[in-house]
Amino acid sequence: MSYYNPNYPDTPALKRAAKKRIPAFAFDYLCGGCHDEIGLAHNFDRFEDVKLQSDLLAPTPDIDLSVELFGHRYAAPFGIAPVGLQGLMWPKAPEILAKAALEANVPYVLSTVSSASLETIADISEGTAWYQLYNPTDAKIREDLMGRIKRAGYKVLLVTVDVPTFGYRPRDIKNGLAMPPKMNLRNIAQMMQCPSWCWHTLLAGVPEMQTLKPYMPKNMPTSELANFMNNTVMGAVDFESLKVIRDNWDGPLILKGLVNPEDVAQAVALGADGVVLSNHGGRQLDIGESPLDTIRAIDKAYGDKIKLLLDSGVQSGGNVAQAMAMGADFTLLGRTFVYACGAVGHHGGEHAIEMLKQQMTQVMGQLKCPTPTQLPHFLKAGPGV
Repeated sequence: MSYYNPNYPDTPALKRAAKKRIPAFAFDYLCGGCHDEIGLAHNFDRFEDVKLQSDLLAPTPDIDLSVELFGHRYAAPFGIAPVGLQGLMWPKAPEILAKAALEANVPYVLSTVSSASLETIADISEGTAWYQLYNPTDAKIREDLMGRIKRAGYKVLLVTVDVPTFGYRPRDIKNGLAMPPKMNLRNIAQMMQCPSWCWHTLLAGVPEMQTLKPYMPKNMPTSELANFMNNTVMGAVDFESLKVIRDNWDGPLILKGLVNPEDVAQAVALGADGVVLSNHGGRQLDIGESPLDTIRAIDKAYGDKIKLLLDSGVQSGGNVAQAMAMGADFTLLGRTFVYACGAVGHHGGEHAIEMLKQQMTQVMGQLKCPTPTQLPHFLKAGPGV
């Protein structure tokens, strides 16, 4: 059995522990949403409408959590979503999570704006990690970056399409978030309240965006980070720009950040292999839809043409089961895994994976559902479903 700490049996417990160990400016970046955080709350609340119904008099099945996706059989129907600035929230978090994902046979998705380089994570994951790409505005940077991704051996490319603007996040604006963090009195005071974070950061080194470092102007002031991201890294994404990426990528291509059926139709026309139904964890459009609001219609129209992954609001094994019952083929979780690193340290990834597997196994055993692909049969129709 992998590492499991019973003091943290669910995501809320991990979040409470992480909040005590991560400086407030970094924790706010992780847990916060945009504007009034209405969309963030809606993502979580929407799961309350999804009910599953047990088949208690059926024979007791052997539970098998494994699912096949893009030619690989994963041990469970969830993976680790791309989260930017992971090393700021907990030192070496990308390395911790990539290693745990490899050992557990679930996918780890490296963010372009991670604190670990794509080459480092490719080595740690032994070629099993996926890569998340923003569309650089500079064609030369895009070509160079995609060349590095191919040479490193990544097999699955996930393109984030739901950041046409830099998110308006009041917490980050107030904190003056930067990478590396600003050394003002307020932030220094917050760091000093987290001695374990300080010690591990000292050992790991100041967090930087290692993958993007070759493309950053030398001695760029931290105040220019947002402009660099907006003007260079997160270029506009539309059908035509995605065609360029599709034509230059031979492996599975996933578009992350779609919510409505019309966009999924275009993803199918593009020749994408999958989409992540997502609203960026409630961090981009506060008054938008949750993926659970639209997944059943999308599954009905396109579920036989493209793989449907889902994130945003998923924080338990029960949520994974609910998402799959609604039509998802796979799920991704971000915050839960970073909370786990903050709470448990270098065992964080192992703990979170084991926690989710235990939760999901119990739910499926209670339903008497043998495999994740059969979960739609246990969906109870009702309001909101």
